Amino acid sequence: MDLATLGIAADEERAYRHLVTRGRNRATDVAAALGLPVQDTTAVLGSLHEAGLVSVEDEVYRAAPPELALRSLLVRRRDELGRAEAALTDLAAAFQTGQGDDSLRTLVEVVVGADEVRRRFAQVQSAATERVRAFVKAEHTVVAAQDNSAEGEALRRGVRYDVVVERPLLERPGMLEQIAATVEAGERIRATDELPLRMLIADHDVALVPLSAEGEVGAVVVRRSGLLDALVGLFERTWERSRDVLVPLDGGEELDEQIVSLLLQGYGDKAISHQLAVSPRTVQRRVRALMDRAAATSRIQLGFWLAQRSDR
Repeated sequence: MDLATLGIAADEERAYRHLVTRGRNRATDVAAALGLPVQDTTAVLGSLHEAGLVSVEDEVYRAAPPELALRSLLVRRRDELGRAEAALTDLAAAFQTGQGDDSLRTLVEVVVGADEVRRRFAQVQSAATERVRAFVKAEHTVVAAQDNSAEGEALRRGVRYDVVVERPLLERPGMLEQIAATVEAGERIRATDELPLRMLIADHDVALVPLSAEGEVGAVVVRRSGLLDALVGLFERTWERSRDVLVPLDGGEELDEQIVSLLLQGYGDKAISHQLAVSPRTVQRRVRALMDRAAATSRIQLGFWLAQRSDR
């Protein structure tokens, strides 16, 4: 458990954990264990005492029971968050009212500049509480997948990610390994041949649609409106028509099974050889063997045979 979310500083947490595991200690003992000056340690222990996390008697400190002391902090923080959420709702309503004739303009916001787009990209994901829906095109994006830390944080909060990617993106070397990691983290990923746009939707509250014009980077932020409903509808229809991305399993899945999963997704020999790090000739030889097993005279027949087997 990270106690920073309860307003406890790093050194305070270290001192409290030390007292929890070691029992009664003087400030000098705690200072030696933490590698801090005695004066600093005394200040840390004083802060813990004010917060009700430790008691002190004859200059000897003792940790308060976590189930009591920390729970009271947790309840207090929940109350604070509840009040903050109520204030947010009031401010949002006041903002819309205060805009007057400009209220419609607040439903769609244009963001210009790569840094601003990255900031909104993170904010939209951080605001999600239940579900994020995304379209990912094969072309270059402002935020690389490995730099999207907000995604991992949202997944750890229990937010569900449903992502549709363009099929050419899957043909990049090593992409399936990256996708396998995100699937293991809880994402659902489907693929389609082509997407009309890049898009990110948080719950049913806000969407971010990246745009570019004559080399300038920008995005449109869409809040609750008929336009947002249309974007959600577009995603859901595309999701239903897309196919799940099948990724090779770790720990000994046979080469033929990996080739089968990629063939079912429409990969060619060259793309399969890139993904599985084998030669195109090996792929061709294994596909030929599969065709013999299926008594297929063409890859179309093989695909039909494989599809029937995968549905069983």
